[in-house]
Amino acid sequence: MSAREAIRVALQALLSNRLRSALTTLGVLIGVMSVVLLVSIGQGARTEITGAIEGLGSNLLFVLPGDGDFGSGPSRSRFIADDIERIDRQLPGEQPRVAGSAVGAESLQADGQRFNATVQAVTAGYTSVLDRELGRGQPFTESDVVTSRRTAVLGATTAEELFAGQDPIGRQFSIGGIQFRVVGVLTRIGGEASPFGPDQDRTVLVPVTTGQRLFGTDRIDSIFVRASSTETIEVDRSTTERVLGERLDEDEFSVVSQDEIIGVVGDILSILTTVLGAIAGISLLVGGVGVSNIMLVSVSERTREIGLRKALGARTRDITVQFLLEAVALTVLGGVIGLGLGIGGAALVAEFAPVPAEVTWWSIALALGTSVAVGIIFGVLPARRAGQLDPVEALRRD
Repeated sequence: MSAREAIRVALQALLSNRLRSALTTLGVLIGVMSVVLLVSIGQGARTEITGAIEGLGSNLLFVLPGDGDFGSGPSRSRFIADDIERIDRQLPGEQPRVAGSAVGAESLQADGQRFNATVQAVTAGYTSVLDRELGRGQPFTESDVVTSRRTAVLGATTAEELFAGQDPIGRQFSIGGIQFRVVGVLTRIGGEASPFGPDQDRTVLVPVTTGQRLFGTDRIDSIFVRASSTETIEVDRSTTERVLGERLDEDEFSVVSQDEIIGVVGDILSILTTVLGAIAGISLLVGGVGVSNIMLVSVSERTREIGLRKALGARTRDITVQFLLEAVALTVLGGVIGLGLGIGGAALVAEFAPVPAEVTWWSIALALGTSVAVGIIFGVLPARRAGQLDPVEALRRD
């Protein structure tokens, strides 16, 4: 039997039982759709987060509390404002290269509008060190920090929510009942995720001394060091570690580069993507078992047909190939439809949900390849059973 004839017979057999074929395909369809959708979400999260970290610049060092083991629990920060000044004095250059921040969540209010945002108590050089551009106004100065002035720089979303359609510069709003004056608005970053908060456009920057008084603490949660060039990163890291080591134990802080954070985040998100894909793969496994069961039923129902074809000269290989093609056709059909639904679902998630989704070529290849593999693996047993039937015994069955 030619390959074309085998495919024709296989498709004809599937079309003769449309409802059963559709229900069998459904299991594979759901599995492939789940794989594509969940892997797309995992890949989208990876691209979003690594992009946000890279957007901070390639020469940035992050000083974090703890020993730098990302697998351990959070550590209590022991950084203080004096650490920032001591590090900055040891680094060459006239421009501030070190900044710090303490973070808290507060309720904002202006003209009857309430809005929950992340309040960051930052040093005067924060916007320049972290390359945060201002769309309007100006950043607060060292004088604002020294005098604990109640000035604030708003994120783009925060400004829109509090002062919709109005120029916020010079306007008053309250944080926890305390009045602040707006001196600047940050340029919109976009995106829902960042390495240091849920959304950097939903922030409020206030002078570090003012913010610490608002939070009732003297802590600094994190310190950022801008290296003068990629060649001096290791020198600046050593200087930072030496200065902090004069006051803190080595397991109380860690200095990591952008590449190290991206590597760790990438590894974590790769594991997450693999786990999501494996969970979705269970649906494919269930769908494959369904294909195997239906094909075994089909062999049992068509025993006399198999016996007649073998009596007329069909070889064992011909019968085996025909039933194997039927199983593969079922899973490939389910895979193609599931792939389309998965891509469509990923597009809807990216458009309307706060979760990023990115369909990659390898997830498409994985989905289609897996659907073919499921058809072959779970179709082999029924196909072999059909091919090995004795024609005389098969013709005797009712």
